[in-house]
Amino acid sequence: MIQDIKALNKNQGNTLKYSYLITLLFLTLTGFGQMPIFKRYYIADIPGLGWLAKFYITHFIHYLGAILILALLAYIILRYVLMDKNNLRLTMTGYIRGGLLGGILVTGVFLVLRNLKNIWFPPGFIIFLDITHLGLVMSFLVMALYCLIFRKQWTKVR
Repeated sequence: MIQDIKALNKNQGNTLKYSYLITLLFLTLTGFGQMPIFKRYYIADIPGLGWLAKFYITHFIHYLGAILILALLAYIILRYVLMDKNNLRLTMTGYIRGGLLGGILVTGVFLVLRNLKNIWFPPGFIIFLDITHLGLVMSFLVMALYCLIFRKQWTKVR
């Protein structure tokens, strides 16, 4: 029975891990697709990547990815608080990545609000949001690469 539970948790962990990684990949691709870099640098001319130059397609996929990452993060946070808090603790790199992800999510929510009909933000604030969102994303990607290279985990067993 205990072996079955451990196997289930391992499979569930792998599913969460790969869902998270694939979602981050598509969020990164479509986020950079919001800027016209894929067409400008002929990346969209590569067979199968033409959709990266289409703003509304990348915009829609980016929003779907944001919904999925919010759902995954909500599940992971709730699972940690309700089930794993006594067994696991966040590492320093986990706190840093969590903080960066939180900043990305907050700026992303404000960028979504900006697109709603009756909400107006001053142009300077919109530029601040765009640059902050992009800076946080780049910082998160650098941190994720650092953690991948040096095998830093989000959590450690207590």
